[in-house]
Amino acid sequence: MAVLQICAFALMVITGGPILVSGQVVALSCSQVPGALVQIDAGNGLVFGVDSTNKIYTLFGSSLIQLSGALIHVSVGAAGVWGVNGANYIYKMVGGNWVQTSGSLKQIDAGGAQFVAGVNSNNNVYCLNEGATVSAKDGSPLPWVNIPGALKYYSCGPLGCWGVNSNDDVFFRNSVTPNNCQGNNWQLIVGKLSMIEVGRDGTVYGVNSIGHLYRRNGILNATPMGTSWTQLTFQSRKFRHVSIDLGLLWLITSDQKIFKCPV
Repeated sequence: MAVLQICAFALMVITGGPILVSGQVVALSCSQVPGALVQIDAGNGLVFGVDSTNKIYTLFGSSLIQLSGALIHVSVGAAGVWGVNGANYIYKMVGGNWVQTSGSLKQIDAGGAQFVAGVNSNNNVYCLNEGATVSAKDGSPLPWVNIPGALKYYSCGPLGCWGVNSNDDVFFRNSVTPNNCQGNNWQLIVGKLSMIEVGRDGTVYGVNSIGHLYRRNGILNATPMGTSWTQLTFQSRKFRHVSIDLGLLWLITSDQKIFKCPV
């Protein structure tokens, strides 16, 4: 085994980080956004996030504006703005107000093609097809679809859905569509991540357990699972959360600082 391969394998074993198949490390150029958040999500030109006290914010210009309510995770995309609170209740923003819907999730993603997905406190995976997502306006029961498997984080985009489990293993879900959000099988992807996010352009980014940031390379219609990982760095900082929209990478550092980086 070549020295580079040995080092890459050792890095994965020791740090839990993905094997860098391409061996690339790319430095980002980022600017700081005032404020402090623990989770952020960008989609449809909007940015939402929550802080360590469960306050909800949206970005207006270059400033964070606090919204009513309290959530532990918020997501914005083609399916609208959705969130979950500390009791795992699910909310959708309707007419500027949070409306509680049926179901229970600890993490939610609205980045699919007008469908919603997420995981509950037992790491069960669920999704909501496009028709039900669009009609979710009055708090009535929703037909959540259970997806076989167990994940702690799940995110969807135009070419499929990605997730990570409690062991930080990375998976890709095949054949997901707006009206068949369940898909049909899991594909294990080489690498280890603690969270993962898919942009509406299909790009995939994730953070591992020691705060390293990665981008998935080679994602195309012919290769929706991509081909390799590239590590992205900025001032030797460690990260806890990432989101991508309209060519901007939104990062939350381990000390809750917010950065945006053109990619």
